Order: sequence, then C-alpha cells, then structure tokens
Amino acid sequence: MIESIFNYVQDELTEMMGSAFLIRKKEPLSGGCINHAFRIETTKGDFFLKWNFSCPDDLFVREAESLRELKQTVGRELYVPEVILAKEGDELSGFILMEYLERGHAARQEIRLGQGLAHLHRTKKGNYGFEHDNFCGETLQQNEWNESWIDFFAENRLRFLIGLIQNSRPFSSADLEVMENLIDRLPLLIPENPGASLIHGDLWSGNYMYTSQGPALIDPASYYAHREMELSIMQMFGGFSPKTWSAYQEAFPLEKGWEERVLIYQIYHILNHYCLFGGAYGQQAISLAKRFI
Repeated sequence: MIESIFNYVQDELTEMMGSAFLIRKKEPLSGGCINHAFRIETTKGDFFLKWNFSCPDDLFVREAESLRELKQTVGRELYVPEVILAKEGDELSGFILMEYLERGHAARQEIRLGQGLAHLHRTKKGNYGFEHDNFCGETLQQNEWNESWIDFFAENRLRFLIGLIQNSRPFSSADLEVMENLIDRLPLLIPENPGASLIHGDLWSGNYMYTSQGPALIDPASYYAHREMELSIMQMFGGFSPKTWSAYQEAFPLEKGWEERVLIYQIYHILNHYCLFGGAYGQQAISLAKRFI
C-alpha cells in the first residue's frame, strides 16, 4: 500500500510540475502518535509525506485547509509549511504532502513564537467557527458558524464531543449531569463575544517546531475562537518557555481572569483525550468541571 502512495505522489507531481518528478530516497520519521510519516528526497527537493490507512477519509484535506488559512494569516515571526498535495482516502490511503522543514536552533525563537501567536490571534472574523468541519487528532470538530462564543463552545465543542463519547465509552448519568450543569453556567464563566480569533486549535508542544525559517506551526485543527482557547491547550502539557508567554503578553495583553477561563476551555481538550485514548481523562474532565458549578 505505501508503495502505491509513493507512485501516486510521483505521478501527480510530475503532472503538476510539467517535468519528471522522481523519488530518490524515503526516510521514515518518528514522533507522531496517530499518523505515519516519511521524508522523501526527490529530484525537486525534499518533502514531508504523512498518511494514515485508517483515519477519516477527509482528515488530511481538512488539515490542508487549516494550514493554508494559517499561512495566509501569520506574520513574519511564524512560519507555516506549504501544502503541495492533499488527498482524501479511497482505495488508496489519504495523505498530505508538504515542504520539508529543517530543524533550527531555539535561540531567540521562543520570543518570536510568542509574538507570532499574538499576531495570529489578532486576525478576527465576525463569527466563531470555520469553513468546514475538521479534526482535532482524529476527533471530528463541528465548526458551523455561530455569532455567540458561549453557544459555540457549549454546542459545537462540549455537547457535540460528549455525544461522540457517548457512542464509544459512555459517561454515567451523574457525570452527564455535571457537564450539563457546567454548560448551563457558561454565561457566568466565559464572555459572550470576546472576538473570534484564528487559532491553531491543537497547539501542544509537539505541534510547533523551531526551524531554519523560524518557529513553525504544524498539525493544526484551526477555527475562529476566543483566543484563550488556544492558551488552554498550550498550558496543559507545558513545552512553551516563559519567554514565549512574556512575549505574547507584551504583544497582546490578556484580560483579567484568563487563568481561570483557560481551565474551563481545557475541559474540551481533556474530553477529547478521553474520546481518543480512554483511561483516566474522563474523570479528570469531570473533576475539573465540578470546580465551576
């Protein structure tokens, strides 16, 4: 199957470029927890190829949309890899082909990362959502536009995700009541219209890298949201230096109470981990929700 993907890429790129495109070397890469990846050396340069035999058919097409939205929006502080080709799954695995990014030194890039995220979050739309549904990991995100952030977070994020969870590893009625009580209290906990910022959407430490072209964003699940939604997952697992946080705050100061609100937004990401991996994440989300009801 993998050779079929290489052959498909070679044929498609030959047609796109109008001249022979030959793959000379294939180097498997590690580090992903869901997908498979290769660095491929070709007659037209090096590329990054990622695929998955068992993912949703449109996962990589949706990822490509996020990357392109980010690329046309980020300023000079950040870099987003160019998407060369993205394909839906059919009899052949879905995949995405991008430019290959060479790793660089972290020196001074921590500040640029913070400044770049602040610039990104200043990109606004009138409503919350995205042009298409997409995926956080392999979990479907419902991105239908909504003028209310409270309604979007309640319906498109919490209730929609809880519905997915109930299909695979259901919560008890008591746990569901906790989540409903939290949703009912959201108007008292988060703002109605804080501004719809473009966010990466899944920005943990594994989804950015320091490259020869600057700090780069990879593997996004983008949509327009309250910018503190981005900060919530950034804080969950660490991996962002104090210099990054300071640079962000200096460039785009956060509003009072953000430390508490990001904990509320973390509930979505913890629920997503429960949806994907099971284990103790479910009760972690319930325990955190109880703090706010």
